[in-house]
Amino acid sequence: MIHLQSGSLSCDLEPRLGGCIAGLWCGGVPVLRPPPAAGLSSARDAACYPMVPLANRLAHASLQWQGTLYPLVRNEGTEAHAVHGIGWHRPWELLDSDEGFAMLSYEHRPDAFWPFAFDCSQTIRLRDAALELTLSLTNQSSASAPAGLGWHPVFAKRAGARLAFAATGRWERAADAQPSHRVPSPGVDAACASMALDHCFDGWDGVARLRDPVLAIKLSANLSRLVVFTRPGSDSLAVEPVSHVHDAVALVAAGAEPAPLGLVTLAPGESMSARMTLEVQT
Repeated sequence: MIHLQSGSLSCDLEPRLGGCIAGLWCGGVPVLRPPPAAGLSSARDAACYPMVPLANRLAHASLQWQGTLYPLVRNEGTEAHAVHGIGWHRPWELLDSDEGFAMLSYEHRPDAFWPFAFDCSQTIRLRDAALELTLSLTNQSSASAPAGLGWHPVFAKRAGARLAFAATGRWERAADAQPSHRVPSPGVDAACASMALDHCFDGWDGVARLRDPVLAIKLSANLSRLVVFTRPGSDSLAVEPVSHVHDAVALVAAGAEPAPLGLVTLAPGESMSARMTLEVQT
């Protein structure tokens, strides 16, 4: 584990568990959900992890790309789909670090989980009461490949918490939890206690605010889509900046245009990147 500290903010990283953040605290108060008492055994239970080379669910663990069907490994227990890319399942290497900074990397070679070679890097920095993250991906395959990025931060949901952000649309869910259609939506401005969401919002302006009687958190990113997942009675809330809509690859294969969905095609050697910041106030 790697421990970072800057002022009142502290952060623990587990590079070998998917390059994840095990926990983030402000003056000892959890900003993101704290690790289990027994410690982390998987990035799935972490406070935050990177999603690469695609974000969210890939329907029925099947990739249809440029006329070829690639069956993929289902990577999350009994889940019917491939979930959140593959970076969170793989060990990352620590390239550099100091008391408030770390740089991690992961290099992928084609396998049953993902058929295209890529490499990626992630930086984690604590500075000025903020956590700053960057994530970059480069296609190292000899062919063009679909690509997307995101993070999966899971916040501690305390009594009195309220989430607010602006958007222009929301993707509704089919019975298999995949996107069915888009409806207009102004976003969310509501108490979290009774919130029931598992949706991708698009037209997001890049800012979301989570407030409770203990902390005020501002999440910002250079991405235009936001996934929110929580249930009534849950003590956690996932607010996930992503570059594309759920299962955008399948929607494109069915005839949708890729640009409105956020799906990127990277030529060999081409790269994309994203950044996210969490600013914390007591």
